[in-house]
Parts: sequence; C-alpha cells; structure tokens
Amino acid sequence: MSKQVGVIYGSTTGNTERAAELIVEQLGSQAVLHNIVDLGLEGIADYDICIFGIPTWDFGELQEDWQDIWNEFSHLDLRGKPCALFGLGDQIGYGEWFLDAMGLLHELLETAEAVVHGKWPVAGYEFEASKALTEDGEFFVGLALDDDCQMAESDERIAEWLVQLKPLFDL
Repeated sequence: MSKQVGVIYGSTTGNTERAAELIVEQLGSQAVLHNIVDLGLEGIADYDICIFGIPTWDFGELQEDWQDIWNEFSHLDLRGKPCALFGLGDQIGYGEWFLDAMGLLHELLETAEAVVHGKWPVAGYEFEASKALTEDGEFFVGLALDDDCQMAESDERIAEWLVQLKPLFDL
C-alpha cells in the first residue's frame, strides 16, 4: 500500500503554493495538496507523511493562513509522524528574519514529537539571521527557498531535496 503524503501549506502571493504544487507533481499520486486556508487542519493527522510549507512575512512573522490556525496546530497529535519542512523568505530584503516562520513551525513539530527530516545546507544563501538554523548553524531545518532573490534555483533545490527525502520516507 502506498503512503499518503500531505503537502500542507499556506500562501498569499502564490510562491509557497507553486512550490507545494511542484512537490506534489514530483511525488506523484501518493501526494495530496492541502491548502490550510481551504481545509484548515482537518485530516492532517491522517497523512502518513507531512510536508509543511510556510513563508515568512515582514519582520519574521507568520503568513496569515498559518497565523489563523497556529494555536490549533499546536494541539495536533503528530507524535512519531515523519515530517519535513520547506520555507520561503527574502534573504536580501528581510535578511535579519530569513525563514523565521519555518523555524517557529519546526519548534512546534519538535514539541509535538514529530520526526522531522530534510535539513538543507546554508551554502548559497546570504542572510543576517534565521530562527530556521540547526544548532550548529550549518543547515536550515528544512528546504530554504527564496523566490524573491533566487527563483531560478528553486525548482532544482526542490528536486534535490526530494531525492534526499524519498529514501528517508521510504517512497
């Protein structure tokens, strides 16, 4: 039986949605798009694997769709669930808060005892600070995308990240 992968995201400008759609396309029929503005948190716990997409807004803030469900999200039972994160941000315009929302979501997932995979190297990015860094500062806690400054790299980064994730998720 095929594992069902929920690609859960919120998007205002369409950049996070585009990334989520590309991930679903590359994972094939086992992947399902889950836009939280339409579906909320309904069914998230039922996915075998969760891939969460979250953009950072302004000065390290949550995107409005995520902000609307944030308190409810912290009550989901994700104990032991395999998960991964991708985040979108602007490393030049908001370099002091690059991908902070992804870092905040990572903290929630760790508190919920989810099993988070898919860290991504910081090489190739220029930013001042981020809450989405691993303790050693060598990696982001998930895939880092910057469609404002590095859109040309996004598709290739997604493809490389999925190559890394597939064996970890047994896909």
